[in-house]
Amino acid sequence: MKGYGQYCPIAQAAEIVTERWTPLVLRELLVRGTRFNDIRRGVPLMSPSLLAKRLRSLEEAGVLERRVRSNGGTEYQLTEAGRELGPLILQLGDWGKRWLRRRVRRDQLDAGVLLWDIRGRVDPGCFPAGRTVVQIEFTDLPAAQRRWWLVNEGNDADLCLTNPGYEVDLYLASTLRTLTEIWMGDVSLQRARDDGMLEIHGRSDLRRRLRSWLQLSPFAGIRRKGP
Repeated sequence: MKGYGQYCPIAQAAEIVTERWTPLVLRELLVRGTRFNDIRRGVPLMSPSLLAKRLRSLEEAGVLERRVRSNGGTEYQLTEAGRELGPLILQLGDWGKRWLRRRVRRDQLDAGVLLWDIRGRVDPGCFPAGRTVVQIEFTDLPAAQRRWWLVNEGNDADLCLTNPGYEVDLYLASTLRTLTEIWMGDVSLQRARDDGMLEIHGRSDLRRRLRSWLQLSPFAGIRRKGP
């Protein structure tokens, strides 16, 4: 990326932070994954080579550091400088939800991104001890993308596109748009249930706890002020 050729700190910061895809990579590092494949799940339209390039740029800028894990894998950890960007990135989301967001277009809906977001906000402590399996079905998607499984065991929640082979404890079914609107706070969970937009079946204790473990987007409470 060609620089702005200015000494201004805003220009110098923008050269690093506002390059295409970089704010979304920072979002993933701030709120979800530290491993390469985890980051990719949050930015599926970004090529692996471009993601690697952006991570190298952020490392060179001192925003993150690459660490080798005990099992030989690699993870990316934000430095103090990177963590300090957290409020800035989240405020950008607040501003976007408040002033820019319109009804989501069909091409902006993505089941994998949505459920990866949801998985990142799940509160494992709200599930009973042992393994809990939640099957989520998108009634308007083709068979290959229709069913997903959220598996919570201990303090870890995993997202599976293929059937993990465990007994399902709770079933959720809706359109992709409906669950996206619930996640973003545009439609309340109660309204979706009352209007039949969200079907819930399974263990009664898990149905009662749904609102506890299904945390909404951090931007769900932001109300739109734009035209």
